[in-house]
Amino acid sequence: MADLSAFPITQKWTPKDPSVLQLFSFPTPNGVKVAIMLEETGLPYEAHRVTLSDADVKSPEFLSLNPNNKIPAIVDPDGPDGQPLGLFESGAILLYLGEKTGKLLGETAADKARVTQWLMWQMGGLGPMLGQLGFFVKFAGSEWEDKRPRDRYVAEAKRLLGVLSGELAQRDWIAGDFSAADIAIAPWLNALNFYGAKEIVGWDDHPALQTYLDRFLAREAVARGMNIPPREG
Repeated sequence: MADLSAFPITQKWTPKDPSVLQLFSFPTPNGVKVAIMLEETGLPYEAHRVTLSDADVKSPEFLSLNPNNKIPAIVDPDGPDGQPLGLFESGAILLYLGEKTGKLLGETAADKARVTQWLMWQMGGLGPMLGQLGFFVKFAGSEWEDKRPRDRYVAEAKRLLGVLSGELAQRDWIAGDFSAADIAIAPWLNALNFYGAKEIVGWDDHPALQTYLDRFLAREAVARGMNIPPREG
């Protein structure tokens, strides 16, 4: 049986089966990416619910794995060369899992480049912009009288959605076949409903996006991963 004692996070979230990959997460857009990737690839894993409270993400145990105090993070007992590996950042984890399983990164080097391109687009653009938009529409930022910060993110969200809509008018999945890039992108589109921000970004102007999101959510592995780990422990 694998020995994960070198990872202090396992002292707070104790594995039941340390021989399988350990996921430390919460069902946010970034969190469900990894659960969906794991469900789609069929890699055995165990999920641990890490709430967004300081008691969890700023605990010494969690910070020992991710000093950036954000979910998700993983510990793979069967990492490179058979040694355990801890990893954080959802995009990096998707790439790692794709390499590990040989799935969802494309069949050729060119395929992988295109998948990586759109994965990086989500990580650097769509996710951060929609996250900030959510802050200014749904959370504390919505109370600010000065609407210029909100409008900045609204404008950029509209631009990014237009980019995505244009590409998806030509294909079912963003990089050709279903891939890790779709797993990165679609949960953030789904978050617009949670934020109550669809109208402000002109969602109805992009029917290709709703069709794409419906197609994504209809996948059985996606349906499972969207609720792993459950919000309530």
